[in-house]
Amino acid sequence: MSAKLERLRQKLQEVFGDRIGEPMISHGEVTVMARAANYRDVALELRDHPDLKFEQLIDLSGIDYSAVAGRGAGEPRFAAVSHLLSVTHNWRLRLRVFATDDASPILPTLTGVWRGANWYEREAYDLYGIVFDGHPDPRRILTDYGFVGHPFRKDFPISGYVEMRYDPEQQRVVYQPVTIEPREVTPRIVREEGYGKADGRG
Repeated sequence: MSAKLERLRQKLQEVFGDRIGEPMISHGEVTVMARAANYRDVALELRDHPDLKFEQLIDLSGIDYSAVAGRGAGEPRFAAVSHLLSVTHNWRLRLRVFATDDASPILPTLTGVWRGANWYEREAYDLYGIVFDGHPDPRRILTDYGFVGHPFRKDFPISGYVEMRYDPEQQRVVYQPVTIEPREVTPRIVREEGYGKADGRG
């Protein structure tokens, strides 16, 4: 563990105390956990505190933890993970927050803290179904308006629910139930001629 990461970990503990979980160092970055109730306040302080100054949101992604081994019953399923950069101090930080309700995951928006969160949060809504309360434009961003479900959820069917095609009679795009037949694909083995035969030497 580098002295720089340890310094950041200690500084986070000093600034936030018990408002965040124990900062962890993993994969060369510090990770902190925030509760959904104080997620936005923690983000604001990460941005504005002179000893932290995380001016840039590099990335924000949704995560579905339902298939994680060892996840116990009652543990939250959906989380948002942000990667932050302090240009001032040359620090990177991972900020994770879990939505408390698996059936309807809702988190506060960070668009008022970092404007770059706008499209990332739309993507997390579209792909995982995480709603960001207060988001100025909460439309889907990657799938179509009539799309049903959230394709990055672990329980989303591999072939989806509907397919779309152009109908020349109606002169428009129409949706219909998926018509892909499930099939088992056996790879064809291609070998060179004479493979495995003795070459007569030795």
